[in-house]
Amino acid sequence: MRYAVSILGALALALAMRTPSHAQSPDAARLDALQRQLAQQQAELQQLRQQVDSQQATIERLPPTVAPVSLQSGSPNTGKGPVEKAAEPKKGDDGWIDLSTEKWTVKLGGHVQTDYVMWADHTPTIPAQNYFEFRRLRLVADGTGYGVFDFRLQMTLEPETVGESGGAATSPDVKDAYLSMNEIPFVGRARIGNFFVPFGLEQVTNDTNNIFLERSIPTQGVFTADREVGVAFYNCTEDQNLSWSCGAFFDSISDTIKERIDDNQGLRLSGRVVWLPYYDEPSKGRYLIHTGAGVLYTDDHDNSIRFRTRPQIHEGPRLIDSGALLGSTYTTGNVELAGVYGPFTAQSEAYVSTVNLSNGDQKTFNGAYVHFSYFLTGENRIYERFGQHGAQFGRNVPFTNFFLVPGGAGWGAWETKARVSYLDLDEVDRGRYNDFTAGVNWYWTERIRVMFDWIHPITTAETTFGETESDILGMRFDFNW
Repeated sequence: MRYAVSILGALALALAMRTPSHAQSPDAARLDALQRQLAQQQAELQQLRQQVDSQQATIERLPPTVAPVSLQSGSPNTGKGPVEKAAEPKKGDDGWIDLSTEKWTVKLGGHVQTDYVMWADHTPTIPAQNYFEFRRLRLVADGTGYGVFDFRLQMTLEPETVGESGGAATSPDVKDAYLSMNEIPFVGRARIGNFFVPFGLEQVTNDTNNIFLERSIPTQGVFTADREVGVAFYNCTEDQNLSWSCGAFFDSISDTIKERIDDNQGLRLSGRVVWLPYYDEPSKGRYLIHTGAGVLYTDDHDNSIRFRTRPQIHEGPRLIDSGALLGSTYTTGNVELAGVYGPFTAQSEAYVSTVNLSNGDQKTFNGAYVHFSYFLTGENRIYERFGQHGAQFGRNVPFTNFFLVPGGAGWGAWETKARVSYLDLDEVDRGRYNDFTAGVNWYWTERIRVMFDWIHPITTAETTFGETESDILGMRFDFNW
């Protein structure tokens, strides 16, 4: 505005200088009138500028939580006073922002997995049956609040538990039920409740992100603990290439009963450390090397220790079983190795467990797996350096979702996979179980996928059903939100 007035004044002065002062022609009279008009407009503009400056100074003196009264049509202001805005977080001298007034923000979710499993061929001694089931049918609530807290509650709606209920309905089970506090100085993250014991890479990777129908033979239910009630701590370096976790838990509190009334509650102590010797930052982990190690100590609550497993399906006969071993404690160690090279991923873990029997003897058992996967469509497995349960694999994301619409189509992501695993119980003369699995996953979106597994278990003569060989076909439709 100031520059516009100045330009008009200069223009008027230039016009005046072009007309001789002694010539009072009609044009000169019109120029005089124009100059008087410009002078009046200049005075009005100057007065308007002073009013604007005065109003701006008034606005700047208002408190920070009060906004000026809106005069626009459709404003939420009712005309009864100034509109109050929520107080903004206060930033301290040290750069921290106070978020303690933030309340819970809750997100509801769920998870549906439907399985059909068929024994295409098997040794007659195995009492095999085909089956269909809702492998997982769950509701989840996640929340964050007060700047540093988060929680999760996950309940099952599956009609019965893992074959231990004798066919009776036992839902709902409590899966996740925990509260975490984050950003604790020198500690990192602290968690209390029911959640995955921090031990093993495949075990702590959520079932929606693992690439086979079931975890490997020596993992879930054998050498790694599932979800337990306890407390754990997680932390990592600033670049997240080194992370560690530890925890203390009760031993095998039932997800269904949710309590144990007993003088002997049992105890599990776990520790895990992960180091990434290589992580490609520009590609956000499309190329990486993962190494890790862990230890799990168990003081068994009923002094009865047992290792047994099914052929990497959820229902059906257990092909290998140590039987109940009378012992008080056992300690399991593992090492982890994984690598991602673009669309190709390799992952492996090895376990050794030493059982202290009541008669003073020690027995040692071992198992391992290695699996490979390759995205035919070019994607890569997503890796989280410091995820929900520490270092773990995350949710895979297709470059293009699967869709069919008039004039266009997308085919999602296609992943091939293969796995070799084994469990050795020869120390108690219960044989060895070897397994080969291959298949393909079709990702419609990052939260919808179809999975196909061919499972080929082989057992030695000392196992539950003797020397056997089988072929099992499994298919899963999996979606979550």
